Amino acid sequence: MAEIKKNTVEDQHPLNFLKEFTQARIALGHAGNGISTKDALAFKLAHAHARDAVYSEMETERLYDELIDFNLPVLPLHSQATTREKYLQRPDLGRLPDETSLNRLADQVQNNGIVFIIADGLSATAVNENAVPLLHIVIPQLMAANHKLTSICIVEQRRVAIADHIGAELGASLSVILIGERPGLSAADSMGIYLTYNPQPGLSDDSRNCISNIRKEGLPVETAANKLFYLIQEAFRLKLSGVGLKDNEHLLK
Repeated sequence: MAEIKKNTVEDQHPLNFLKEFTQARIALGHAGNGISTKDALAFKLAHAHARDAVYSEMETERLYDELIDFNLPVLPLHSQATTREKYLQRPDLGRLPDETSLNRLADQVQNNGIVFIIADGLSATAVNENAVPLLHIVIPQLMAANHKLTSICIVEQRRVAIADHIGAELGASLSVILIGERPGLSAADSMGIYLTYNPQPGLSDDSRNCISNIRKEGLPVETAANKLFYLIQEAFRLKLSGVGLKDNEHLLK
């Protein structure tokens, strides 16, 4: 006897075809006036993954071992937020390096090149998975283009703006921070990149360029690395970043 497939309300939803293009919660089934048990449990699981991502920790020892292959100084740093709870409650402390980090930066020879910074942000899971593979693509591109590199910093409990302080202390011409983005209910492993030309304390977000949603189910690492290389080239050509630096790479000519 042929197997009889039972059609559900979800199977018949007119927006089902969109699931091929997005992880957003669309075309959900329902039970009476509420969503189905399956979808309710999936929502709770996604929420748990997001919470876990916020409290995840960088695999600093593994990252350090992999980063020394680039033959650049690798500097372990920390923000003024001493604990994860303090980091979440006091964003201002996450933007400032602590005294030990400032002393470590002061010991480095100033170099007007590019500094790379890896930070946990709001999802250490994201940088654990995506940071080193991206650097393996973009650093050789930059070296082939004769760009100078200063160092790679691994920073815990930090916000984006700490890159301004690190870049200024090292005398860098450009800072690039790879940071875990705020996890959503469909992506807990998303990494963002922010680049700033002539980093200095006190800059606002309009001075930076951002590449976001870097993960397996989002923007592929290779695509993000190539985009980063293009923006760095343009930043040095124009001597700026932020709102004045446009992504014109694939515009029709």
